[in-house]
Amino acid sequence: MSLTTRVLIALVAGLGLGLLVSSSGNPTLVNVARWIEPLGTLFINAIRMTVIPLVVGSLVAGIAAAPNPAMLGRIGMRALGLFLITLFAAAIFAALVAPPILGQLTIDPAAQEALRASATEAAGTTAESVRRIPGFAQWLIDLVPSNPVKAAADGAMLPLIVFTLAFGLAVAGLRGETRSAVVRVFEAIRDAAMTLVRWILWTAPVGVFALALAIVVRLGVSAIGALAGYIALASAMTFVFGVLVLYPLASWLGGISMVEFARAALPAQAVAISSRSSLAALPAMIESARDRLKLPDEITSFFLPLAASVYRVGTAIGQTVGVVFLAELYGVTLSPAQLASVVLTVVLTSFSVPGIPGGTIIIMAPVLMDAGLPVEGIGILLGADTIPDMFRTTANVTGHMTVAVAIGSRGGAERE
Repeated sequence: MSLTTRVLIALVAGLGLGLLVSSSGNPTLVNVARWIEPLGTLFINAIRMTVIPLVVGSLVAGIAAAPNPAMLGRIGMRALGLFLITLFAAAIFAALVAPPILGQLTIDPAAQEALRASATEAAGTTAESVRRIPGFAQWLIDLVPSNPVKAAADGAMLPLIVFTLAFGLAVAGLRGETRSAVVRVFEAIRDAAMTLVRWILWTAPVGVFALALAIVVRLGVSAIGALAGYIALASAMTFVFGVLVLYPLASWLGGISMVEFARAALPAQAVAISSRSSLAALPAMIESARDRLKLPDEITSFFLPLAASVYRVGTAIGQTVGVVFLAELYGVTLSPAQLASVVLTVVLTSFSVPGIPGGTIIIMAPVLMDAGLPVEGIGILLGADTIPDMFRTTANVTGHMTVAVAIGSRGGAERE
């Protein structure tokens, strides 16, 4: 039985049992549910402890191990520019659209207060961090940490990411064996963290069951409606962004019709939606780029594998919607400054999302911490992530093909 199936079963079991306990009003059963809840907290803490080595290792290794920028030339610069433009566009789109829609969710205020109190206990200083959101000037100053080790210890992920990006560029400037040795170290850190994540995910059904049971005991039937609303919105927004932004962008920059692009992308999209893995769809992407779209070799041999590893436009939508949903669920109002910070953190962390099903949710801890939200919300989203993840992965693959067409067609035109 696959992990996805086991997690879904655990989610349904937790929701169903939670509804029974909530409707019964039996204090003994409620206490039993509270005794089970720490298992979910342990699961979230286990995921959380992998975040820093995974993010730091992935970013430094990815930046430092890249080929010499002079070899990439204009194609590399266009790719990076399109990556950032589409990622910011996706995150901003989600930040603007999701809050008013999710604001229509009906959750009992007393249940919200109980959930928020529990989250404060589990996440330590979450409530205090919400009350002490810094102003823009201080936020800007804090982007550059005076002590990156302290930033990591304090969970200040955005400053840590800024330091990591700068450090990765510095490593890329090294020469010869020194650079190779440093890259190997960070690649080993990244790979070890990924192995640890896989071990932790093996226990995901237990953690998801405990978290789902606890939240439904507190919120009752309203939790089921809230989760359904989140699933529908996250899936719909990802689909709409692909149709309204990525397809026209491919047609405009690539000089092909949207119908032609859609036919070329369809085989890879079919693999993506069924496997929930961009890397699994890579062979289909390469074949379509080479045989259907006639893109140059550097696109099929270098760019597409790189894009499948680091570029995930669906993540920018999924994480932003997830943050807004959890803020609504916990009764926390996100200010415009917080939403802007979430958008920036989402874009930066999207480059280090693990290439596994549900990787977007696993790497959400820095985003939640940056927004002052309880990290155990990851377990709630992970349990309901199968359908949104299918749409996110399809959007990721569509994004890969979009940028490949955009830079490949122009590169071909220049060679002619």
